[in-house]
Amino acid sequence: MPEIAEVSRLVHFLRQHLVGKKIAKVQAPDDANIFGKVGCSGPAFEKALQGRKVVGAGSQGKYFWLQLNDPGAHPVMHLGMTGWIHIQNDRTAYTNYYKKISPDEQDAWPPRFWKFQLATEGKSPVRIAFTDSRRFARIRLVECLGAEIRQNSPLVENGPDPVVDKDIFTEEYLHNQMQKRHKPIKALILDQTVISGIGNWVADECLYHAKLHPEQYCNEFSDAEMTRLYNSIRYVCQTAVDLLADSDQFPDTWLFDHRWGKGSKAGALPNGERLAWITVGGRTSCYAPGLQKMTGHVAPGIKEAATHDAATDEEPSRGKAKNKKDYEEDAPKPQRSTLKRSRAEDGDDELHVSVKPSPKKTKAKQQKDTEKQKPPRAVQTKKAKASSSAVATSGQRRSARLSKGT
Repeated sequence: MPEIAEVSRLVHFLRQHLVGKKIAKVQAPDDANIFGKVGCSGPAFEKALQGRKVVGAGSQGKYFWLQLNDPGAHPVMHLGMTGWIHIQNDRTAYTNYYKKISPDEQDAWPPRFWKFQLATEGKSPVRIAFTDSRRFARIRLVECLGAEIRQNSPLVENGPDPVVDKDIFTEEYLHNQMQKRHKPIKALILDQTVISGIGNWVADECLYHAKLHPEQYCNEFSDAEMTRLYNSIRYVCQTAVDLLADSDQFPDTWLFDHRWGKGSKAGALPNGERLAWITVGGRTSCYAPGLQKMTGHVAPGIKEAATHDAATDEEPSRGKAKNKKDYEEDAPKPQRSTLKRSRAEDGDDELHVSVKPSPKKTKAKQQKDTEKQKPPRAVQTKKAKASSSAVATSGQRRSARLSKGT
């Protein structure tokens, strides 16, 4: 999912191509998720942007916006899981993005899954498209002066951006946030109301450089450890932003290239340090257990899975592979449920399960079930009938003999 660095990359391209130009044409088919979930609509978006000049672009964590000439509303956007901004005749994404799509698709315009398109005035108009295949992105309009966008929802409810808000995101700020809460440190720095822009990979990278266990409670670290974390967050976020989220340029000493099974050894760092993955509450963290040791209490229920032991240079046994039938037999029968996704903007994308009660039985069904519960009626077999007939015949013969006095 796009995090602080990827969003900053998009703002870089928007400033380069769009700022200072007037929007001549906007197309935004209505989408109940992307627009509707945040009280907007495609037609309202078109009306708000048509004919206005783009005077600026900015970001705060995972949010970014276009500042248009006043008066009027300004578009504030969140990429969700798979959102992106494309500019015709330029490559706004990083290398790995284009590896996943065919060359023909890379040059197609408009791109697949576009949610809005706009074009500027002039003989050589700039054409921009917002895409999202999974539709977790959110696009809203914020009605305010351009200079006050960050003083309005949703930005005002979010914490400081470690790169943009250096004067707010200070060492003292982080210390205070850690001391007044009791939750795993990774959960704290992923909380967008505390720090804007940190997602899963950035959180793991920061904790790795700070040598802190991701599930240790945030209020049980020493002052020295908290200082290490602050410096680590500043270093990782600033470096990733400066490199425009181009992972090909990330330092080889970072966790990033090796957390996905890349590098000289799968599941290990170039220095031989073993990597492991732990899961708590459905969230997976990659860390180096030899470096990120516990110095306090950790959240219960940790499940660890290491993919490679660098010391023995052996991969862990995977066990006998199961086929589909084996998994179906092992798995418990699920209840009927409905799944609702929420917090897509925070990147947590939780699944909430509400179990539906079984439907009421019909009168005929209830009567049928009642009959099933009644004891079965006695049914005489041929053998039983024959036995009863023989007994009756024997009784008649005996009565006859008695009547004759024999």
